[in-house]
Amino acid sequence: MPRDLALNSLGFAKPPSETRVVVAMSGGVDSSVVAAMLAEEGYDVVGVTLQLYDHGAALSKKGACCAGRDIHDARRVAETMGFPHYVLDYENTFREAVIEEFADAYLAGATPVPCIRCNERVKFKDLLATAKDLEADCMATGHYIQRKLGGHGPELHQAADPARDQSYFLFSTTPEQLSYLRFPLGHLASKAETRALAAKYGLPVADKPDSQDICFVPNGNYAAVIEKLRPGAADPGEIVDLDGNVLGQHGGVIHYTIGQRKGLGIGGLGEPLYVVKLDPATRRVIVGPKAALSTRIIPVREINWLGDAPFDSRPEWHLKVKVRSTRPPREAILRPTGPTTAEVELLAPEDGVSAGQACVFYAPEGSRIHGGGWIWKG
Repeated sequence: MPRDLALNSLGFAKPPSETRVVVAMSGGVDSSVVAAMLAEEGYDVVGVTLQLYDHGAALSKKGACCAGRDIHDARRVAETMGFPHYVLDYENTFREAVIEEFADAYLAGATPVPCIRCNERVKFKDLLATAKDLEADCMATGHYIQRKLGGHGPELHQAADPARDQSYFLFSTTPEQLSYLRFPLGHLASKAETRALAAKYGLPVADKPDSQDICFVPNGNYAAVIEKLRPGAADPGEIVDLDGNVLGQHGGVIHYTIGQRKGLGIGGLGEPLYVVKLDPATRRVIVGPKAALSTRIIPVREINWLGDAPFDSRPEWHLKVKVRSTRPPREAILRPTGPTTAEVELLAPEDGVSAGQACVFYAPEGSRIHGGGWIWKG
C-alpha cells in the first residue's frame, strides 16, 4: 500500500470501499443519515439494529427508539441505500444489564439514567464486539458528540450544536471504545441539517419525529413499568417533613423524584415544599423547603476517566461538571478518593442532585469531556 495514501473520512489509510463500518441503526433519522452518508461515500456499510425488548409489545408502541416500527424503518433505509441490515435479539442482555437495574434503582430511591447504561453495557460493549466479529474497521452511531484526535489519542468532545449535545449520556465511553467508534453527526450545526441530509438521500424516515421516551417506558410512565417488574413497589406510605412530622399519605415512593414540588397533595402548609429525600425502607417521602435541596458536596463512584494524565495523579482537578442532562456544566473541584471514586465540590450549590444520576466532567475551557461517574449516597 502506498505510504502517502490519504486518510479517508473515517481516518483509515485506504479507500472507503475497502473500509467496513458497522452502523448502529435505531430506525430514527440520525442513525439512518449516518448509514446513508457513509454508503454514499462508498464505504462497506453493514447496518445493525438491536431488538431490546418484547417485539409484540413494540409493534404497537410509538415515540420510542428500538421498537418494532423502528426495526422496520431501519430495514427500509438499508434497502433504499443498498447495504445489508441485520437485527440482533438482545432482549435478555438488555433486561439484565439495563431494565432490572433501572427498577432496583428506583425502588432504592434513586433516579437512574438507563440510556447511559444501555450505551455502556449493550451498544458500546456487546454490539461493538459484534462489529469486530464482522471484521469491521470501526462502528458508527448517530449520537451528537465529537471524536477528535489529540496529543494522547482520541478525545471526546461536545457536539457543535449545544442543543443536541449528548455528552451527558456518553461519559462512560472508554478510551478503547473511543478508538473504535465514530460519530459522523457531531460536527453538524443543527438537527435541521440532519433532516436536510435525510431528504437529500430520499430516506423514508426524513420526517420521522424524534423519540422522546425511554424505549421501554411508554408515555414516560415509570411507575407503571416498575410496578409490573416489581409487584408491591407502589405500597402506600407517609409524607413527612424534615422533623418526621406526618403531613399526608402517598401511593408509593416510586411515584416521586428528588426536587418534585407538584402533585404532593399536601397544599396549604405555607411555604412551598419539595421532595428532598426518598426512604424506601420506611416507605417515607421526606419533604422540605427549597433550601434543603441545595447541595455542594457530591460523592461519585464508578468513574470513567478520559483525561490525559492518570486520574489519581493529582489531589484535585478543577473542572466543570454537569449533574443533570438539562443543566449547563458548572465549576467544581474534583478530589479523587480512590481509583474510581471521588468527591465533587460544586463552587455554587445545585438543587435537586439525586443519587443514580450521572456527574459528567468537562474541561474548564473548550468542549472536551473528561469522563464522569455515578452520584451515590455517602
